[in-house]
Amino acid sequence: MDIYYNCLHCKNKRVKILTVDGKQYQGVVMDVDRNNVYLKPDRGGSVQTSAFYPYPYGNPYANEILTLSLFTLLAIALI
Repeated sequence: MDIYYNCLHCKNKRVKILTVDGKQYQGVVMDVDRNNVYLKPDRGGSVQTSAFYPYPYGNPYANEILTLSLFTLLAIALI
């Protein structure tokens, strides 16, 4: 439950998140619930969610929010 409250304090702030599988994410925490943290990544807000890229003029879903399970978070820090 501690990670939930830590994420709540970081809402609408720029953070760096480390997961238990060693991945790192940077972005702004958009929202938090009891199971997930919703992160808008720094990389221009773009997240590629599939290897298949069928859009000839860019991805219309490029500004997606990344959903990370609180269970997989190892650390979250303000940056």
